[in-house]
Amino acid sequence: MTDQALAEQALVEEATKKSGLIWVRGASVPTLDPQDVGAPTRPLWHVWHDGAVYVVGDGPGEQPLPGLVDGREAVVTVRSKDKGGRLVSWTAAVVELAPGSEEFGVAVGELKGKRLNAPDGEAMTERWARQCRVVRLTPTGSVAALPDGSLAAAPVPTSATTRLPVPAGLPRLLFKKRRR
Repeated sequence: MTDQALAEQALVEEATKKSGLIWVRGASVPTLDPQDVGAPTRPLWHVWHDGAVYVVGDGPGEQPLPGLVDGREAVVTVRSKDKGGRLVSWTAAVVELAPGSEEFGVAVGELKGKRLNAPDGEAMTERWARQCRVVRLTPTGSVAALPDGSLAAAPVPTSATTRLPVPAGLPRLLFKKRRR
C-alpha cells in the first residue's frame, strides 16, 4: 500500500469511529460524485468495529436503510463531530448479515451498546434478528476528493416573505398585561 492509501484508510477509520452519525447513499450504480442522483442519502447511526461500519434498520421502530442491497456498493459521507462539516466520502461494499451467524452476534453486541431509547430494552437483539436487517459496510479503498464549492441546494421559489421587525411598543404592551 502506498503512503497515500494508508493515510486515506486511517482518515476513513478515525473519522467514522468518532462520528456518531454517517450519511449513506445506496445506489444501483454508485459513484463518488455528490451530484449523482440515486437512492436517497440518509443519516444513520452506526458502530465501527473490526474495520467496517455496522448499521441496523428496516424494522419497526428502527432507521430505514433504502438502497443498501447485499452485494452492491454505497457511498458513505462522514461529518466532523464538532463542526458538522464533511470530512471524507468513501465507497463501501454492502453485506447483509444472516441472523444467527457468528458475525451477526458480534455486530448486534456492538450495536446494542449504541442504541438509544430502545422500546423493548434487552429484548431488542431478538427483535433485530426476527424483524430487522443488520448490514456491514466495508471500505473499498475509494475516497472522493472534497468538493471545491458548496453542495447546498438552491431554496425552492416561494411567495413567502420574512417577518417584519417587531414594533417598538409591542414588548411594553406584552409586559403590561403580565403585571396585571
